[in-house]
Amino acid sequence: MTRIMPDAIRHDRPAVAAATSGARAIRAASRLCLALLALAGTAKAAEMDPKLVEAAQKEGTVVWYSGMIVNQILRPMVEAFEKKYPGIKVQYSRASGNDNALKIINEARARRPLADMVDGSTAFNALLDTGLIAEYRAVESARYPADRKDPKGLWVSPNVYYYTAAYNTDLVKAAEAPQTYDDLLDPKWKGKIAWTYDLTVGGPPGFIHNILTIKGQEKGMAYLREFAKQQPAVIPAAQRVVLDKAIAGEYPIALMTLSYHSTISAAKGAPIQWLKMPPMIMSVNTLSILKGAPHPNAARLLTEFTLSREGQEIMAANDYMPADPEVPIKDPGLQPEHGKFTITVVPPEQQKAELPKWIAIYNELFK
Repeated sequence: MTRIMPDAIRHDRPAVAAATSGARAIRAASRLCLALLALAGTAKAAEMDPKLVEAAQKEGTVVWYSGMIVNQILRPMVEAFEKKYPGIKVQYSRASGNDNALKIINEARARRPLADMVDGSTAFNALLDTGLIAEYRAVESARYPADRKDPKGLWVSPNVYYYTAAYNTDLVKAAEAPQTYDDLLDPKWKGKIAWTYDLTVGGPPGFIHNILTIKGQEKGMAYLREFAKQQPAVIPAAQRVVLDKAIAGEYPIALMTLSYHSTISAAKGAPIQWLKMPPMIMSVNTLSILKGAPHPNAARLLTEFTLSREGQEIMAANDYMPADPEVPIKDPGLQPEHGKFTITVVPPEQQKAELPKWIAIYNELFK
């Protein structure tokens, strides 16, 4: 690069301008080259380890026990994976977390393990004490927030859930819908609120934990006693069924429902709207590889694919909430960063440690 001397600087302004412009251009070009190199490095890092792919293809099969909906997400995810990695077939089975955990434990006792991987926080918590969870720190999870992966590699989150209230827009005017948890204590809602019988963080125990977190132990328990007087209806079914009952007009308010379920139904014309009742509850779906997995490499590869940008975009395209916060979704308002709502995060470890306490409070006040 030409060096400009002081005399030239004083007496040759056009030369200075040209040289300065040239220097800027060179610096800009250098920055561009560095950026392109960085992108190339990122792209290379994002490529799957060929040794892992080869080992997975030799195994040829992976068995996934899941709690996610087959047609909505499992089938699209599996079809994309099998297309990308020919020669590997995915066998999947859907059941509740507790049922999946029981199957895995029974298979291990019989010394005939079938499953390679499992998702679901309740499954994880049930399996952790049995020593059936393997450690695997997925490469793709490196960019994920700390609250969406286990530092030991025991689980990583492929998707997240936000629980809140929803109301039937035919039965309740927007101006009259409850906006806070205190609003749920209004006498007009007595007997008109429904929630699930599911005694997990996605049901009454999660609501109890959230109230105690918001208000503290003493005021929180006082609130819960008042809320019990509202006689919320317990629906012996999952959160989706509770929401459907609100849509059908059986109850004007549904509590502890998934926000994205409301948007899916509303887009099809259902009279339902979810509420940004602060703070909402966020729980993570956990994905774990099992000890003694018959196809451990195929399980690792499928885990990496599910967490990858491609896998997370499949989540978003099929109305699941991707755990990768950088992946855009159809309705950004469902995410706290864009929807401007606060959340109470309930990690799996806290669920395992404190769920019995929340259930005990539920049994005391609501049964």
